Amino acid sequence: MAKKKTKFVCQECGYESAKWMGKCPGCQGWNTMVEEFDQTAKSSSRSYVTSANQGAAKPQSITKVESEKEPRINTTMVELNRVLGGGVVPGSLVLVGGDPGIGKSTLLLQLSSKLAEQKQRVLYISGEESVKQTKLRADRLNLSTAELYVLAETDISFIEKAIDEVDPVLVVIDSIQTVYQEEIASAPGSVAQVRECTAAFMKIAKTRGISIFIVGHVTKQGSIAGPKLLEHMVDSVLYFEGERHHTYRILRAVKNRFGSTNEMGIFEMKELGLEEVLNPSEIFLEERSQGVAGSIVVASMEGTRPVLVELQALISPTSFGNPRRMATGIDHNRVSLLMAVLEKRVGLLLQNQDAYLNVAGGVRLDEPAIDLAVAISIASSFRNQVTNPMDVAIGEIGLTGEIRRVSRIEQRVNEAAKLGFKRAIIPEKNIGGWSVPKDIKVIGVSTLEEALDAVLGG
Repeated sequence: MAKKKTKFVCQECGYESAKWMGKCPGCQGWNTMVEEFDQTAKSSSRSYVTSANQGAAKPQSITKVESEKEPRINTTMVELNRVLGGGVVPGSLVLVGGDPGIGKSTLLLQLSSKLAEQKQRVLYISGEESVKQTKLRADRLNLSTAELYVLAETDISFIEKAIDEVDPVLVVIDSIQTVYQEEIASAPGSVAQVRECTAAFMKIAKTRGISIFIVGHVTKQGSIAGPKLLEHMVDSVLYFEGERHHTYRILRAVKNRFGSTNEMGIFEMKELGLEEVLNPSEIFLEERSQGVAGSIVVASMEGTRPVLVELQALISPTSFGNPRRMATGIDHNRVSLLMAVLEKRVGLLLQNQDAYLNVAGGVRLDEPAIDLAVAISIASSFRNQVTNPMDVAIGEIGLTGEIRRVSRIEQRVNEAAKLGFKRAIIPEKNIGGWSVPKDIKVIGVSTLEEALDAVLGG
């Protein structure tokens, strides 16, 4: 009898080795290498995109291929539709990740109920909760519809039979780490099981046109557990973020074959589940302090949506040889760069000052259009000069201290005017070519010094 080949696979990143190692060379994790049987010879992952007419397909010119608009299933959840690119695409496989207890199961159960209310048959499969526990969750969320079917199962062969019987338009798998194939000797949640089960679900989604949402656990670093191949196989990867001790949750797409990855959906966790936040700017600004130095509002773009958030800075003399630079919600390296520009081009002596920056509301801002607001908040705190609470700052800063043009300036200023702001400090190059709202005054600046003069009076 032929000897079975074994290998050691990292359960965090999927790194494979012929021998056991205490520390994984791939992700530097300790004690993550687990022995598994080599399934290469009979792996089913090669055929996860097989179709009914495989073998008959022939190469054809792209000019002769008819382009069709992808049909979408409206979830009636505006925020989720935005993140997905307009709705759920039939036959798509979507991976949803997030910290434990953040609300992934609640979100998907609400999605299932919304579709079931439209007479769309939905199958919710839980490998972590019994059917009665799922029913209790649905009762707590006040969800009840006959077209929503629930099942507690982890064997993928029984799951496929249930999908055949119910014939749903949407299937939710909660979670992929609990599902297993009997043919694979590894335990549920191992790299081999996660890879092969995801391949099987991909085949079901593509051949039958069923949309499948799978929940993925995350590692301590916040990335989805299992091999990176898992994110490559699926059509969309959504991350559900937020602090467990705060009520607001943010849904982001880090991969989306059917839409943009720049969109953001915001929800608020309430007693009856997740409620959509249609105007996040009001939420992020409702607790803003006025008459305090180091605070300024910036208009940032999250995909096609302008969001106004408050930037806060605290500059204080350092007690150590090397000053501290701490930033929450923005890039730490970008803060250091802007402080160097302030010191060199404006003359602020910041080399002996500790700097602490924060984006209120727990939002992550990555675009360069927030540079001007960061610099103004730092200068305001350093000089202890209060900014006008009716000002909003928008602009990118170059190393020579110039204020550079930003995109979508009209949407940003319109959002600021809608929320009652009276002045917008924007790049000089962005003035002209668009209509300014009548209730807001636009001030164009070309250098950082001009911007500080306009906001802080020199």
